[in-house]
Amino acid sequence: MENKTVELDVREDIKNKLEPFQKIMQAVKELSTGDVFILHAPFKPAPLFPILKGKGFEYEAEEIEKKHWKITFTKRS
Repeated sequence: MENKTVELDVREDIKNKLEPFQKIMQAVKELSTGDVFILHAPFKPAPLFPILKGKGFEYEAEEIEKKHWKITFTKRS
């Protein structure tokens, strides 16, 4: 079975003062081992890392440019 990749950009939500947490949790809910979740955010969302780690994800964060971070979460368990 092929691994799934889900990508979500929350930069506009945050710019408009909307809390993206529920949208993020919804996006990762159906992912299985080996699946990937790519998040685009205007800052490094460090508070999210332990939450998703607790759900079996590893992550790699990369600053693309000012106010654009790309975080790649991979479901490991």
